[in-house]
Amino acid sequence: MDNKDKNSVQQKPEEPIRPDKEHSRHIYRQMLTIRKFEENVNQLYTSAKMPGLSHLSIGQEAVAVGVCEALRSDDYITSTHRGHGHCLAKGAKTNLMFAELLGKASGYCRGKGGSMHIADQDSGNLGANAIVGGSAGIATGAALSAKMRGTDQVAVCFFGDGALGQGIIYEVMNMASLWNLPVIYVCENNLYTEYTHYTETTAGDITARAKAFHIHAEEIAGQDIRQVYSTSVELVERARSGKGPSFLLCNTYRYFGHHVGDINRAYYRSKEEENEWKTNRDPLIIFAKWMTNNEITDESGIDLIESEVQSEIEDSVKFALDAPYPDPEEVNKHVYA
Repeated sequence: MDNKDKNSVQQKPEEPIRPDKEHSRHIYRQMLTIRKFEENVNQLYTSAKMPGLSHLSIGQEAVAVGVCEALRSDDYITSTHRGHGHCLAKGAKTNLMFAELLGKASGYCRGKGGSMHIADQDSGNLGANAIVGGSAGIATGAALSAKMRGTDQVAVCFFGDGALGQGIIYEVMNMASLWNLPVIYVCENNLYTEYTHYTETTAGDITARAKAFHIHAEEIAGQDIRQVYSTSVELVERARSGKGPSFLLCNTYRYFGHHVGDINRAYYRSKEEENEWKTNRDPLIIFAKWMTNNEITDESGIDLIESEVQSEIEDSVKFALDAPYPDPEEVNKHVYA
């Protein structure tokens, strides 16, 4: 088998969840909200309304939602430069997210963090991080804090396949294993480390890297929200009950480029590959079909959710566009000198 096809072979059999109807619709709404949010981020950028670059997570919604749905509000996450989906799945509001991206005072970081440094500690989001692998130490530290304080909180560290080339990942996994910390390392393998296929940058079996530290590891289909959620529930319970760290490899795909300016992708991946993932492996299509097939909702129910989400996103974009910029004096606040 060609190395580039290995991502399609899942190491764990499907373990579909059976949430009630309300929870199923909530899960779909969460994924759709991330999808619509990211589509509008792209529109804001291409219309020159948003400063700076952004990294879209369209196609990867099931990972963020599936993992965060298994967490409590007081559990922690850390995120990446491609972190909008994680923030929203953990409880961030779309209007304040858009405001932050547009540099407005009402944003989560008062407009100072922008796309890649959004934090919302009220929902347990300790922050996105523009440094590849940069938040691994923060998540592991949060897990150590929970253990030292005697709580049953869990920390989740999201990172991409590119972070597997950063030494800090292995340093903190070593510590987490030695100290039996309640942390879950979630690797979103979207196949490409910027513009290079991961098989050209990452040697060997990815999960074997975690197993070398005696960390429990799972590999799953990141496009199937049921599998992501059910596996995450198991790993969160495992961490909460004192059984230590785990590593979750989610095979997924980003539909757009590495960032919003990466438009011509033909030199590193084919249009046929993109269409295959969008057509046959889209997490929203997969879950919507499952819901209708199992009579959880029908097409009119799906349409209603889409209408409600679209309305919310439009209102949030308007809120952010109309919001004021920070006062100039803000430049010296909430920073270290």
